[in-house]
Amino acid sequence: MHNRQREAGGQLFARFDGFRIIVEEATGPRRSDRRTRTSYVPSRLAEQREINSRYERGLHYIGDWHTHPEKIPSPSLIDMRSIDDCVAKSEHSLNGFILIVVGTVEPPDGFHTALHDGVQNIELKAVTESAENFSTTVTESITRKTK
Repeated sequence: MHNRQREAGGQLFARFDGFRIIVEEATGPRRSDRRTRTSYVPSRLAEQREINSRYERGLHYIGDWHTHPEKIPSPSLIDMRSIDDCVAKSEHSLNGFILIVVGTVEPPDGFHTALHDGVQNIELKAVTESAENFSTTVTESITRKTK
């Protein structure tokens, strides 16, 4: 993210491989999102369409990503409330959703990755290939709930 760019974001979609959840696609940003230099508000309607179309392809929504105009990012209170609200209002079989905040330096320092279960924020270590093509494998923390 450069000095004059607006924040951007999208959703994370994954496939399940046993107890591993492997991010296959990060969407966004969309034309219908509201973006400024220091804020990002996604289009909920567009997000739901993405969830439905990816689910038909065997991918599952597992969380969100967005940028922050800081070197080493940390989620804002608004960010944490938003992802916690998604956990509470969504029908899913996960222990929580992932939130990745991307800063201005290369990963891993430029990524803040956390699991949100609706109550707490559990920071996770991101495994990255590059800033443009990242993949996060999360074990145990976000595994599907057992019934």
